[in-house]
Parts: sequence; structure tokens; C-alpha cells
Amino acid sequence: MRVAKPIELNTDDDRRLRILCKRKRVEARLQLRARIVLLAAGGTSDKDIAAKLDIDRRVAARWRARYLGTGIDGLVQDAKRPGRPRTARAAVNVQEVVRMTLEETPAGATHWSTRTLAAHLGTNATAVARIWRAHGLKPHRVESFKLSNDPQFIEKLEDIVGLYLDPPEHALVLCCDEKTQIQALDRTQPGLPLKRGRGKTMTHDYKRNGVTTLFAAMNMQTGEVLSMTEQLHRHQEWLRFLKMIDRHTPKTKQLHLVADNYATHKSPDVQAWLAKHPRFHMHFTPTSSSWLNMVERFFRDITDKQIRRGVFKSVPDLEVAINEYIAAHNSNPKPFIWTAKASDILAKVTRARTVLNKSTSN
Repeated sequence: MRVAKPIELNTDDDRRLRILCKRKRVEARLQLRARIVLLAAGGTSDKDIAAKLDIDRRVAARWRARYLGTGIDGLVQDAKRPGRPRTARAAVNVQEVVRMTLEETPAGATHWSTRTLAAHLGTNATAVARIWRAHGLKPHRVESFKLSNDPQFIEKLEDIVGLYLDPPEHALVLCCDEKTQIQALDRTQPGLPLKRGRGKTMTHDYKRNGVTTLFAAMNMQTGEVLSMTEQLHRHQEWLRFLKMIDRHTPKTKQLHLVADNYATHKSPDVQAWLAKHPRFHMHFTPTSSSWLNMVERFFRDITDKQIRRGVFKSVPDLEVAINEYIAAHNSNPKPFIWTAKASDILAKVTRARTVLNKSTSN
């Protein structure tokens, strides 16, 4: 029967091992090794050490042998691992990586990847990725933007933001728009439901069953939404929507409608009807500035929560789902709070235009 070699500790080693066991900022693996050696020095067998510390017997035997061979230094320093040694790589010029990422593009591509840039510079992709992270560079990402060229941009911006930040008394501010071409999509095969460890599945292909248009007017103060769905989105449907708003709002309230510059909103028939209903006041957003209309935020929510992942075998099914979402929304409405001042938005747009003009001139 094999018997483990006994360990005899001198005073200094015993003190150092006990300090390693008790010190809080010592690595757990180093504390384990010290406890193994202390137990072995107390006459405990490797089998009993393994049972006491909940480890494999071979681990106890290994660190007993390591201490006998190299002392405490062998416990602190890990042995060299087998395998190919690390090769020295050429030093990476950080400034050159940043410069090429910002100012140049590879042949036949629009942007660098870590691998293509590393191959070009004769280094490794990990080093390039580390430099990109340190300098906040993400050449694989593109953010879209659009600056309005409306000659009345400032006046329209101040008008609409003024409505949001300081709504007029005895009046309703309604953010209005159409969400057009909502498709009733049915999947070609049934998907699998959500379960533990697996997300819901849905086929990538689909069958089109028609489209509908959602007309919505969101009360800026309360978050409630007036809506209707129509197959078309001509000025006739827009006029029908205005009449619905007229029926479903208190007659004593002035109505301030925020809308975009869609041609149907300004047709002669619509203008004639508005002239006969002076409590309606139209406020048009600047061109290319749909982000100023808060109903777009509602459209994003209904798309994400009800439409995008829905399965609709017909347009009526789609319209039922839309109306159910709006009814649930109106049962507990929450307004979107506008906080940006017109001056802050204008300053940001001015900075963006300055940068854009500078880049195009170069």
C-alpha cells in the first residue's frame, strides 16, 4: 500500500502558510494549496484531505509533492504549461491603426475589419480590436441621419416644441399621422412556441394578404389615441379622419394638430373643410423631420409589440389586432414626455450642418 511522503514544516513556512489561508485578498486557488500542505503536515492522508476540502485525491497528492520538491515558491508560482511558446509579434503602431481606420479604406470594400486591417499592417486582429475599443472606433456600424432643408425650419421647430413644452390652455394638442402599407403577413409554416432554453421560431418567408393604413391622433397631454383603419390613404380618408376627431373631442376645446407635409394633408378639400371648422389649428413639421411628431413613437411601439411578429390571415385580422392594441393602450395611457428645448435642438442641428459642410468641402 502506497503511503504519502510526510511533510515537516519549519516555523517560517508554517507561519507563511497560515497567513495565506487567512488573508482575504489571496487568490482562492493559492489558499487551497496552502490548506492542503498544512493538512498534510498534520499527518492527514491525501484521501482524507480530498474528502475534507471536497477535491480530487490527485490534486492533494500533486500539491503535497510540489511543496516537497520546491517549497512554498512552488505553490505560489504555477508550473510552465505545455504547448507552443508565445511568439513575439511586431509592435503595433496605435496612431497608424487609428489613422488608417479613419482616413483610408481597403481595396474593394467600404470599411476595414479587424482581420483585413491586421493583415494590411502585419499584426494580429486582437491588437486591432483592442485599439478600436480604446478609441471608440466602430467602422462596421453606420448611423443614419437627415438634416432638414426646410427654409422655415426654425419657425416650425419653435412652434411645435412650444406646443409640447407649454400647451395652450383650454385646448388639446394632437399628434397625427398615417402608418401606411401595414401588411397582413401570414407565415408559410407554423412556428414553434417559446419554451425554456429556446426562443419562439418563425419562418423567414411569408404570404401577403393585403395592406391597411392606420390613422392615429395621440393626445400629447394624456397619451390616449384616436384611430381608424382604411384601405387607402388619400385626402378623402384624411378628411374622414379629421371628421372623426371632430366627433370624438369636446366641442369647447380648441384642437392643435401636429402633422407632416404629406400632400393629402394640404389638399383643397381639406383646406376648405378646415376653414369651416376654426377650432382646428394645423402645425406642420419641417420637411424630413418626422421625429418632431410624437405619434411616431407610438407607431414604433405598435409595430414592435403587435405587428412585426404577428400572423394575419387577412386584412380584417390585422385590423382587429391593431384595434385590440390601441384599446389596451387607451385603458392605461401614458403620455410621452417631451423635454428637449428648441434652442438645444437647433444648436445640435447647426453643429451637424457645420460638420457636414466641412466634410463635403474637403
